[in-house]
Amino acid sequence: MKLSVVMPVYNEKSTIREIVSRVLDVDLVEEIVIVDDGSADGTREILEELAALPPVRVIEHDQNQGKGAAVVTGIRAAQGDVIVIQDADLEYDPQDYYKLLAPIEAGETNVVYGSRFASSATEKPQLMNWLANLGLTLVTNLLYGARLTDMETCYKVFRREVVDEMVIRARGFEFEPEFTAKILKQKLKVVEVPISFNPRGYAEGKKITTWDGVLAVWTLIKYRFVD
Repeated sequence: MKLSVVMPVYNEKSTIREIVSRVLDVDLVEEIVIVDDGSADGTREILEELAALPPVRVIEHDQNQGKGAAVVTGIRAAQGDVIVIQDADLEYDPQDYYKLLAPIEAGETNVVYGSRFASSATEKPQLMNWLANLGLTLVTNLLYGARLTDMETCYKVFRREVVDEMVIRARGFEFEPEFTAKILKQKLKVVEVPISFNPRGYAEGKKITTWDGVLAVWTLIKYRFVD
């Protein structure tokens, strides 16, 4: 399988070199599609250097449109058989790609989520973020009859055909609930795999807010009843 890594980026100059290096260390990766979502902190200049590396493709948004918009741009540009979404910070470890891909390679499923909460050994986010994730996952399970442990995970891995006909309208962090809602409404099997996690705080650049949580709940409710 050809694996494409889609990486949305916005003002990540302190971590972008390191995360790209870590992804390149995974021999499964065929391409890294980086979508710079209007960075203004020097990230874009670093990406100009990284674009010289053979597996790296950089796409630029002229202005900030939101994480969802960047992910959708990356998905549409990716050429791989399987796509994994990778945040540009250092919270998630690309070495987990091996076990994330295993259920797809085995023919068990076409969609895998990396769960931060399926293993007691995984470091948990700050209390309020943990509670928010728990609540959003509970709402997801109640509305869609699912049994997920981590709906909001960045690590969503899927075969290309899963999204070929999918219309994703999210522009911001509501990408996660919209994507999940549309996967579950298609009755696609989602296999969760425990992953490692190194949470960062707002002082370190975390961007999600309380309003994003409210919007996520609304998104889950909306897509339960509309396409």
